[in-house]
Amino acid sequence: MKQARVLTDAEFKRLLAVVAQSKYGGRNRLALMLSHLAGLRVGEIAALVVRDVIDADGKVREQLRLSAEITKGGHARVVFLNEKLRREIERYAGDQLCDRSTSDPLLLTQKCAAFSANTLCQLLGQLYRSAGLDGATSHSGRRWFITRLAHSGVSPKVIMTLAGHKNLTTTQRYIDVRDEMMKAAVDLL
Repeated sequence: MKQARVLTDAEFKRLLAVVAQSKYGGRNRLALMLSHLAGLRVGEIAALVVRDVIDADGKVREQLRLSAEITKGGHARVVFLNEKLRREIERYAGDQLCDRSTSDPLLLTQKCAAFSANTLCQLLGQLYRSAGLDGATSHSGRRWFITRLAHSGVSPKVIMTLAGHKNLTTTQRYIDVRDEMMKAAVDLL
């Protein structure tokens, strides 16, 4: 089975520009950012409710806790939200979450219902196609997240834990390697 395409920085910027023009741009941007900047799976993103990312004081959390019921492996995990992602959530919350209950889904479909994992998967695929990114799928953000951490020198054990994997070989399959990366590596010698 062919793996999802990992976007370059230029492709990611193009994707965000296309998303900004879409009808539900804020929602769609946040879904992509949760995938790319936190490495969440579409099922995990679809299952998020407002209180998962916003605390009782209305502040964006620094981490979210995924319950075992919504993770692929059935193992609860903590996901750390970096400053960039917290700003994205703040922007979205200011526009979208004012009149919503803390138990409401974080992301709503056009019919104001929770996304299913399948529906969100289809939406993300459509966004990638709209940006002309053949081979990109709902898993591209997760692969981008893991690849970026690996190429930034983060410990494989840390990456494995952040991804929610139980086996390092699973994590290694996510890491994308390109010619320019290999050239840069040997140029270090």
